[in-house]
Amino acid sequence: MEYALPIIMAKEGKWYVAACPLLDIATQGKDEKEVKRNIRALIKEYMKDPDTKKPNIKSLMSLSLTTVPITV
Repeated sequence: MEYALPIIMAKEGKWYVAACPLLDIATQGKDEKEVKRNIRALIKEYMKDPDTKKPNIKSLMSLSLTTVPITV
């Protein structure tokens, strides 16, 4: 089954950083294409690792991602 997980991406200096907050993992790449490829690979590795406790996917899918406006 295929799931869409929220990924946060940002440019930090020369690098692009991608994080999956639901799984608490992150990676980097030289450009957006590379960092997207890296985060997909990392998620697959994370899910296959027998020593890593996995979250309940159904409960993850019930979570939502939103933004909160603030004045600075």
